[in-house]
Amino acid sequence: MLDFDTAQSRLAQAGKRPEAAETCPLYRAAGRVLAQPVVATLDLPPADNSAMDGYAIRYADYQPGRKFPVQQRCFAGVRPQALQEGQTIRLFTGSLMPEGADTVVMQEDCAEVDNLLDIRLKPKNGTHVRRQGEDVHKGDVLLAEGTRLEAAHVAVLASQGLVDLPVYPQLKVGILTTGDELAFPGQPRKTEQIFNSNGPMLAALVDRLGAQVVHVLHALDTPASLKKALATLLKDCDLILTVGGVSVGEKDLVKPAIEQAGGTLDLWRVCMKPGKPVALAHARHKPIVCLPGNPVSAFSVFALLVSPLIRAMQGRRDIMPPVQFGCLKTAKEFKETREEFLRVRAIPTAQDLPELIPYDKQGSGIISSLPWASGFARIRVNTAVGNGDVVPYYDYRHWLA
Repeated sequence: MLDFDTAQSRLAQAGKRPEAAETCPLYRAAGRVLAQPVVATLDLPPADNSAMDGYAIRYADYQPGRKFPVQQRCFAGVRPQALQEGQTIRLFTGSLMPEGADTVVMQEDCAEVDNLLDIRLKPKNGTHVRRQGEDVHKGDVLLAEGTRLEAAHVAVLASQGLVDLPVYPQLKVGILTTGDELAFPGQPRKTEQIFNSNGPMLAALVDRLGAQVVHVLHALDTPASLKKALATLLKDCDLILTVGGVSVGEKDLVKPAIEQAGGTLDLWRVCMKPGKPVALAHARHKPIVCLPGNPVSAFSVFALLVSPLIRAMQGRRDIMPPVQFGCLKTAKEFKETREEFLRVRAIPTAQDLPELIPYDKQGSGIISSLPWASGFARIRVNTAVGNGDVVPYYDYRHWLA
């Protein structure tokens, strides 16, 4: 069996990073990956403006008890007059600073009667002014190539007046489930069958990462059915995920079907629990990752081994999320001959590290553990770990995003 870290590294490098780019409207850019860096063409703010509702003055004009005639009322979006000596201009949040003014007095610190301003609390020089370029300077690199865009990024880009962005094409992923024992949700289920949870689950995981699910196909345990499904996926997809049929049983036909399609097997079996029967192959220069059939195993392998590959093929800069640490809280000792990934829930504490509470049942068929958990706790191979021990923690929020 291949050790986990080597398998993770090899899968992360198993696909090609994108080379082409396409144009995407800004309002549809969330989830896409930038194909070029974005450089600011505009200072933010583009000019000095008021951070408060208040009054603009020249600080040198202030004297206790002095009354300031109100020269103008200037709303945001209106160009102010140049401030005359000894006078004030009424401003509102976002109003441009008048030429000659250097300070804004909050309206709460003064009173206006008969168009005369009485400043009741001594102001500080230069307060409540947003300075031109204090947020962004023209020429700054706003976002690097390979950034996966979120709403916060869109806000920054919109503030520069951008309408369209250069992004990488969406990665096209095909999913193939196998097995005569599976029935699809919504269809009649025979006594000897179970519902297919892997197909919908993997489609949701792929979608969460921002890739495009092109097909979710199912093949019966026959060479002909597998051959037909693989042909469709190889034609339409950049990456193929198969589920089940990669072990050593008489009906584990996925590997032979890949070989018949001209594929070559690059690795098989990884020293991890759950998820040992995982394979990586290539056909027509496209990676095929063969996941184990148990839903918990498939979920774990996807999160820990497949998600870095997807991020790399999307063109993202950061493909390996951070591995955190937590303090295991358990009455049981864990020690395995494979790297074990426990489904755990992280509970914040007053200390630096969260408590990691394992789900009661850790079998690879316990699907209920997946939504209960917040991530995986890693138990190193041949290492006894118990209550209070610090272990690596793989947070769903990072590894499935």
